[in-house]
Amino acid sequence: MELEGRIAMVTGAGSGLGEATALKLAEEGADVVLVSRSRDELETVAAGIEAMGRLAMIADCDISDDKAMKALFSKVRERFGRLDILFANAGVNGVWAPIEELKPEEWDKTIAVNLRGTYLSIHYAVPLMKANGGAIVITSSINGTRTFTTAGASAYSTTKAGQLALGQMLALELAEHRIRVNVVCPGAIESEIDENTERRNTEDAEVPAEFPEGDIPLTKGKPGASEDVADLVAFLVSDRAKHITGTPVWIDGAQSLLV
Repeated sequence: MELEGRIAMVTGAGSGLGEATALKLAEEGADVVLVSRSRDELETVAAGIEAMGRLAMIADCDISDDKAMKALFSKVRERFGRLDILFANAGVNGVWAPIEELKPEEWDKTIAVNLRGTYLSIHYAVPLMKANGGAIVITSSINGTRTFTTAGASAYSTTKAGQLALGQMLALELAEHRIRVNVVCPGAIESEIDENTERRNTEDAEVPAEFPEGDIPLTKGKPGASEDVADLVAFLVSDRAKHITGTPVWIDGAQSLLV
């Protein structure tokens, strides 16, 4: 129960990495604010957290909507008076297409959710953390940080590179307030995000790349599990990681080292 008495927020908490991490943080003793656009999914996750004897607060809102996020954090302040942990995880793959075919509105949507949404989450979380310190973890990706051969994923990779830069900038800016900021960069993980990816003529943007048999060396091609990321996040927000900040952690079974 390393996180006993702490208040955590997880965005994108309805499924995948967010769901697994929300449950893990509750298992470690935290009360959890669950944020997603799907209330039905959040209610399921909340039931699991409450079954552990922890509190769960549900917020179905769009993380790229400033008014919605401002209202959410006002409710968090009213109910808990503080925030100790933020897992800024919500994001979309968006549209993957050759750059000349990628429409401005498709680019803007990916930027809005992944970068603006991460910014808004941290922007409103920090005032609730300053008094007591805290820990922020951002979900980036191997794409845009180590891997640049994913055909058509220019908007997505740009947001993931931006999240890493943001995390490292804020690690310095917020250090005086004892707020640590780290970034997890998953490779292939079993989750539902790929189901929300629209691919259009990505073969036109492919660059030849040869991989050894099994493109995840550690597991012979098998993707990691959401729980693997949850365990990593739980460590990074715990006191065991009290001297770790501004650090990207690639969690990909050495996948991103192949090229």
